[in-house]
Amino acid sequence: MKTILYPLKETWDDLCKRPVMNTSNLDSTVRNILDRVKREGDKALSKYTLEFDMVSLSDFKVSDSEIDQSISSVSADLKKAIRIAGRNIEKFHRSQLIKEQAVETMPGIKCWRKNIPIENVGLYIPGGTAPLFSTVLMLAIPAKIAGCNRIVLCTPPDRNGKINPLILYTASLTGITEIFKIGGAQAIAAMAFGTETVPMVSKIFGPGNQYVTKAKEIVNSRGVATDMPAGPSEVLIIADSTADPVFIAADLLSQAEHGSDSQVVLLTDSKGLLVRVLRELKAQIQALPRKKIAVQALKKSFSVLFNDLQECIEFSNRYAPEHLIINVSRTDYLVKKVVNAGSVFIGRYSCESAGDYASGTNHTLPTNGFARSYSGVSTDSFLRKITFQNISGKGIKNIGSAIELMAEAEDLYGHKNAVSVRLKTTKNV
Repeated sequence: MKTILYPLKETWDDLCKRPVMNTSNLDSTVRNILDRVKREGDKALSKYTLEFDMVSLSDFKVSDSEIDQSISSVSADLKKAIRIAGRNIEKFHRSQLIKEQAVETMPGIKCWRKNIPIENVGLYIPGGTAPLFSTVLMLAIPAKIAGCNRIVLCTPPDRNGKINPLILYTASLTGITEIFKIGGAQAIAAMAFGTETVPMVSKIFGPGNQYVTKAKEIVNSRGVATDMPAGPSEVLIIADSTADPVFIAADLLSQAEHGSDSQVVLLTDSKGLLVRVLRELKAQIQALPRKKIAVQALKKSFSVLFNDLQECIEFSNRYAPEHLIINVSRTDYLVKKVVNAGSVFIGRYSCESAGDYASGTNHTLPTNGFARSYSGVSTDSFLRKITFQNISGKGIKNIGSAIELMAEAEDLYGHKNAVSVRLKTTKNV
């Protein structure tokens, strides 16, 4: 993990750049996959499943018996933990359903909005080195709360053609039954365009590797909505001399083990803390089963010693982290200054793992600086907001002349006339 001391502000933008992966052939490779799935449907899915997942499948849909078997294979303690997380996630996301009141903007003019669920949505759940069954909770629960009619889930099979039982159990717990053994860019293509087996959806959610991310980007440009740009995971920690270096090192490693392309960042105004954290990192990483992955991530990561906490929060806002941990003595001061972040964890006991699993907030968040312009997944992500208006004769009389003048100024006389013909009938209103 690289250490940077008191960097000048003119160097901050370069520090904020994420690690660049070799993607020279990525765009053309993914486009070819998308086009072939769109053209050949299930035949192309079979080809790519054999090529990338090394398993030959004749049926992609997970059967009821497979789901039942998964339920019996999950321990009672883990089922209890998943249910606790599910209840917290549901409670937090249900609170986001807010019914807006109608507003009378002028006498006789009433305007309002109505939440309408997206009818068909697709969820992509990674299933590689770390099958993210927690992501099923994070996506399926708000989709159910929003009222989506159809929820399709795709996740890659293992070499035996099986889906991780935790993913199947969690999907079953949330009421999802349309589950398909398809991974990678081909899964995004299947949900975007539809095949003989996989239904077409209107919006696709979920994280994934660079192929999945690129596929979501391309189908989005072709008219299929996606949740957000989501690349490698990341965390940024702001800590002062009062922070426990054991906690800080553990938080950095919890994110570093996500993937070799993850990035973790520590900002502090305490040289003593920085030294203790780096020492603790070396000790804790030895016990990690995913040590090799974490080591690779740390090579792409860095810590920075700043003059004060004000510089720390300024840099953080420029970096716009997916996860931001604020572990300082006066948290209120920094929390008020947060402008760009996906999700914020406040205080010594608020570890990012809590948000990843069970506190209730959503862990599907914008990465790579997109927290400047995107929010994380919420119940709203699965809703459309349609505006309505009801204008009476009195209302068109009150606002009509303003509309006529504005339409005429834009040389849109048809617009003006649509008002004028109505105004002629309102003389006695």
